[in-house]
Amino acid sequence: MAELLRLLVLGALLWASAPAHAVKAAPAAADPALEARVMQVAEELRCLVCQNETIAASHAELAVDLRQQIREQLQQGRTPAQILDFMAGRYGDFVLYRPPLKAQTMLLWIGPFVLLLLAVLTLWWQIRRRQTGTDDAADLSAAEFERAQRMLQGRGERL
Repeated sequence: MAELLRLLVLGALLWASAPAHAVKAAPAAADPALEARVMQVAEELRCLVCQNETIAASHAELAVDLRQQIREQLQQGRTPAQILDFMAGRYGDFVLYRPPLKAQTMLLWIGPFVLLLLAVLTLWWQIRRRQTGTDDAADLSAAEFERAQRMLQGRGERL
């Protein structure tokens, strides 16, 4: 009897937890042409949760909601450009997968090139410095060099 009661309780728990694990199907438009336009606009927007995916590719809840907003706005007759402007106005230029070139986004566009230029200049400077023989040891006087040699051999002076 106790075993039957345990099985009933376990079955009830499993049955009660089933809706929590159910996967919600993505809403699909009745019109395949509309769905294609939704995905076309969604490819132009960055998922604010994932940040490296478009909302067309993302499965985050926010991306699903944004696709639904796009679908509703397309059904209302808005153009893709109007929808992109609406999203940028609401979430900022970051939501655009290809942000426009303007004063606020200039660092995003030129920053990688500036960092690359700095890295190349640093590498060039280091190589040139080694080729010319510029070395920190050359800056030592003869007395300092002798003292350093004694210290390295273990007979050095205490500092």
